[in-house]
Amino acid sequence: MDCVFCSIIEGLTPAWAVYEDDVAVAFLDSGPATPGHTLVVSRTHAPDIWSLSEDAAASVMRSVHRVATLLRATLQPVGMNVIQSSGSAAWQEVLHYHVHLVPRYGTDDLIRPWRSTATSPDELSDVHRRIRQH
Repeated sequence: MDCVFCSIIEGLTPAWAVYEDDVAVAFLDSGPATPGHTLVVSRTHAPDIWSLSEDAAASVMRSVHRVATLLRATLQPVGMNVIQSSGSAAWQEVLHYHVHLVPRYGTDDLIRPWRSTATSPDELSDVHRRIRQH
């Protein structure tokens, strides 16, 4: 099997599963950014967010919410990053739709993946216009 997440879902590759339901499986990231860093993975193989139906994406997000609640109750982080990357330009490494839940404790040394940039009102207006015209 070429997809490591499909292999985990099928039970062929071991993982530290913490939750599962009809639409998703959640397991600890083997290279965690913080303790409790968990991946919530769609049971259906879809390379990215655009490959999922709107209903499937909503179902996975319900699972994400459940797992985030579980992590909060058990690990008691002071915050949580919820990250979904689609495409290599967005740093997606495994081409199977998944969401990262990264508990934040206020003492870790993670840095923001981006910085805000000064954008002119003209640039914002142009982007806004292009999106609204579509």
